[in-house]
Amino acid sequence: MTDYMNSKWALELVDLQREDGSWGYFHTLSNPSKRYPITTEQALRRLEVLGYTIDDHPIRKAVSYMHDCLTGRDALPDRREKSHDWDVFSELMLATWIRRFTKEDCDANCVAEKWADIISHSFEEGTYDHDKYVGTYRNVFQSPPKGDRLADLATFYQVSLVADLMRDDIALALIEYLLQNPTGIYYLYDQRLMQPPQEFQSKQASRYLAAIELLAEYKNPGCCHRLAFVATWLRQNRELEGYWDMGPGAKDGVRFPLSDSWRTKELRVKDCTYRITRILRSIEGSGGAKHKGGVGRRI
Repeated sequence: MTDYMNSKWALELVDLQREDGSWGYFHTLSNPSKRYPITTEQALRRLEVLGYTIDDHPIRKAVSYMHDCLTGRDALPDRREKSHDWDVFSELMLATWIRRFTKEDCDANCVAEKWADIISHSFEEGTYDHDKYVGTYRNVFQSPPKGDRLADLATFYQVSLVADLMRDDIALALIEYLLQNPTGIYYLYDQRLMQPPQEFQSKQASRYLAAIELLAEYKNPGCCHRLAFVATWLRQNRELEGYWDMGPGAKDGVRFPLSDSWRTKELRVKDCTYRITRILRSIEGSGGAKHKGGVGRRI
């Protein structure tokens, strides 16, 4: 088992964490500054990639901070974005990141249940119905969805937030919709997921795999099987020696590198092979076990 938790990348991030558990601004699209060189969301994503969990002190501090912001005991330092309903969007972001590390936060779970109802109603006829999405959203939040990050459910936040809450048939319909969506999943990959990138050794391919990693979190029967074409594509791009190399261009400072440096090809290959092996295990190793959904089961 490769341990990246003690890499220089992880230690640098932990050293930058503030006393309140944040890293300054929260949202990925907020503008870092000399005072806040990285956002809390960027730090959490990077630490998650490097193997940090709720069992680790920096994550527990961050989750406590996010819980306080979600419940109004604290407030995000980001400016309120006017392009969408900031209160709904900030609640969505915070609940998503809390639940990526723990499912035992009742307030985050309440937010997840709202979105599970919205998404379940949107797919209750077997395919996505945007009018039902808008109508259910309006009923839940007492206003129509505003802005591209709320008017479209195909974003990292919504897809991540409800991964363990969908009834089996709803989950499969959602996965199919996301695979066929011409603009992919907002924040992760902006093209149709059914068509893997032509260039495997690229940053684009790494971003594509980030979207696939998210979809593989849906363990309902049939969902991971629907990703079998990705496993085929990955094996087609395996080197003759049995490893994977996504090339130096895949380095993005988030998902790569994992090792302290990519000065040698061996370290790059180790990182790429580690990540892809985990993806294959996630897609092919779920065993199709019966998934016990949450709120979505009421539909």
